[in-house]
Amino acid sequence: QVQLVESGGGSVRVGDSLRLSCTTSGRTLSRLNMAWFRQAPGKERDVVAIIWSAVSTFYADAVKGRFTISRDNAKNTMYLQMNSLKPEDTAVYYCAGAEEGSKWSYWGQGTQVTVSS
Repeated sequence: QVQLVESGGGSVRVGDSLRLSCTTSGRTLSRLNMAWFRQAPGKERDVVAIIWSAVSTFYADAVKGRFTISRDNAKNTMYLQMNSLKPEDTAVYYCAGAEEGSKWSYWGQGTQVTVSS
């Protein structure tokens, strides 16, 4: 059974930084494509960043230049470094994993990020 566990959320001020972590178990991280999604109150869950097993990355326009997704396969952990945080970044952040060529099947429980001015 694949499990994803996020950590690192919290309440910060505008302009601060946070680093989220997502640790996997039950499946070697190197075999998964991984992503961060977020869901703000009353809104749909949207993709924030994706990192494929070959370390190619994608970022949503809203976070490009401020967020960095990375992975440490040896630690089975994925990260999201979030800099220059804005109030609109406030959301529950979820990590997700997918087998190659498959949909996002594995999800963490989510971690709250709150950015206040």
